[in-house]
Amino acid sequence: MAPSTISSASLAGELLEAMSRLRRNSRRIVGKPWPTADLTGAQIELLRVVRRQPGVSVAAAAAELGVAGNTVSTLVRQLRDMGLLKRHPDSRDRRVGRLALTDSARRRLSNWRDHRAASLAEALDKLEPAEREAVDVALPILARLADLLTEASA
Repeated sequence: MAPSTISSASLAGELLEAMSRLRRNSRRIVGKPWPTADLTGAQIELLRVVRRQPGVSVAAAAAELGVAGNTVSTLVRQLRDMGLLKRHPDSRDRRVGRLALTDSARRRLSNWRDHRAASLAEALDKLEPAEREAVDVALPILARLADLLTEASA
């Protein structure tokens, strides 16, 4: 494979712009899982972490979000009061709080995610086969980039 002539800085800018447009357009079509008046962005992000990692500890959720543990504790309290999140003590260490979505929150996030995936699949169907293949090949590379950013922020 020939070396790329595009600089990493330029490629980074283009990649961020493309991802931003993808999210914006997806949000425009599907909307957000909750109206913005109901939940803050931080609350939605915590719910997404808990959806991906049921039983995650408060400390691990804070690390994932890159915020202080007391910030997540505040979000947990707010979301629990709204009936969206459950917090229960760890069976081995009662000082550790484990998080889980309520059934209502899980259904709402699942429906939203399914709708988002369906709209993206519809757009993917409109790509040429070679373009779809390129997206498929790029996925593990994008996941690796995400891992590298996670490592850099630790």
